[in-house]
Amino acid sequence: MTRQTLPRSILTVAVSFFFLAATAWSADQSDIDKRIDASARVLNEIMSTPDKAIPDKVMRDAKCIAVIPSMVKVAVGFGGSHGKGVASCRTANGAWSAPAPITMTGGSWGFQLGGQAVDVVMIVTNDQGMQHLLSSKFKIGADASAAAGPVGRDAGADTDWKLKAEVLTYSRARGIFAGIDLNGAAITQDKDETRTLYGKFIPFGDILDGKVQPTQGSDPFLAAVQKYAGAPDRGALQTPTVGEPTGH
Repeated sequence: MTRQTLPRSILTVAVSFFFLAATAWSADQSDIDKRIDASARVLNEIMSTPDKAIPDKVMRDAKCIAVIPSMVKVAVGFGGSHGKGVASCRTANGAWSAPAPITMTGGSWGFQLGGQAVDVVMIVTNDQGMQHLLSSKFKIGADASAAAGPVGRDAGADTDWKLKAEVLTYSRARGIFAGIDLNGAAITQDKDETRTLYGKFIPFGDILDGKVQPTQGSDPFLAAVQKYAGAPDRGALQTPTVGEPTGH
């Protein structure tokens, strides 16, 4: 009887383990998919009001775009903050890269957060700023110069913002969209969510250089980026060399 019962017990435990593991993985995958959708929604909502949106010129000249939906304070009185989002960069052939999961921590923004979640958008304006982002870890203000971005369709047309800052930063809280000072905040690759999204760890630079095929779940975010920052030239295609996830 023992010989029959033991294998069944082991089998039951094994099945339960794999079921729970699969459930946990699905939940993680659902989280990153929702974050990508939320990032697309933030960009679409911000750009839907031209007089208060990121200037067209800023978007057209962007080297990289990063969105962190619902960033929150993590310590009362200290001003610390934490949020997760995704970034995409223009590749050599003009196409936008697959999204790379990122984490932002730190920065003291005082009353601008107001105890509420805030949506953050960052526009990398030049090649130097792009290289800082590709390094997978940098601090705004220390490693990369930053400035609160101009707002309004023509706000950036006659200014020298591109010469002064490698990263333009924006926030939206309580329905108000404006440039924000993010100096002191650290941007890093979210390695766990990278593994979840692509099935394995892939270096930040490889993703943002266009060496990875976007997953199907990335379509909403990439569509929003292309809509406002420009689609690649006709015939420009990404050429993945680090694996080709098919999506989930």
